[in-house]
Amino acid sequence: MDSRSVETRGGRTKVRVHTGGEGPTLVFLHGAGGLLPDDPFLAALARRHRVFAPVLPGYEDSEGADALHTMLDVTLWAFDVLDALGVERPLLVGHSMGGMIAAEMAAVAPREVERLALIAPAGLWLDAHPIPDLFATLPFELPALLFHDVGLGAQLLTRGFDLGDAAGATGAPAERFAALLQRFEDTAFLQRFLVDNARRLGMAGKLLFPIPERGLAERLDRIRARTLLLWGEADRLIDPAYAEVFLREIPEAELVRVPEAGHMLPYEKPDAVIDALARLG
Repeated sequence: MDSRSVETRGGRTKVRVHTGGEGPTLVFLHGAGGLLPDDPFLAALARRHRVFAPVLPGYEDSEGADALHTMLDVTLWAFDVLDALGVERPLLVGHSMGGMIAAEMAAVAPREVERLALIAPAGLWLDAHPIPDLFATLPFELPALLFHDVGLGAQLLTRGFDLGDAAGATGAPAERFAALLQRFEDTAFLQRFLVDNARRLGMAGKLLFPIPERGLAERLDRIRARTLLLWGEADRLIDPAYAEVFLREIPEAELVRVPEAGHMLPYEKPDAVIDALARLG
């Protein structure tokens, strides 16, 4: 994947956009954790699509988070990014928080979004199925919360970090990850991980804190796009019960459940996700 920086309307934000691949145009909006180094899901998407993956301000080197205060600000920012890229009516794909943004885009401007894929999107709240507080979650708890395969989750979440003997930790990847994060003398690791995480969650908090609900439920029936919902059957962050609400409220939606996958199903089951996206053309 290549990347470049683009400015949105009036220079309000400066955005890193990762691009690559050939084929029908697809725009991917990432979740609260951002993109992974050399993101494997983007690479998989690029085998079938011309991919554009804008990075929200506060993530990587994208700038302008101070200009985004509300859900509407972020929704319009996403349209401004598409304008800056010269992209019209792509296949719009959003994961988790990115799914929340994508759904808002389709609801606010229903004639501008014709095909929509929401992968375990945030944006709703069910009292019977409360969503765990990411802002109170310790880093070493993330693999078990986000992944069905906890070992794979630890490997992916620590891409670029050394989990070997330098950490003084042994065992499976998830165990080494937990041990490393709890060894406070490993200050370089902790500083890099926690500072990056704080920057990301500072932006994400505008949409997700104290709960990830900004009135989307009242707007879902405005969506006119052909919509594909994808959910991991073992999602421990956003319970699959939420899928039924999205399915019921979006007029032209279908649901694909993916077995043996958690909230990070694009990374656990990328082939299943990409095969499902083919239904939207």
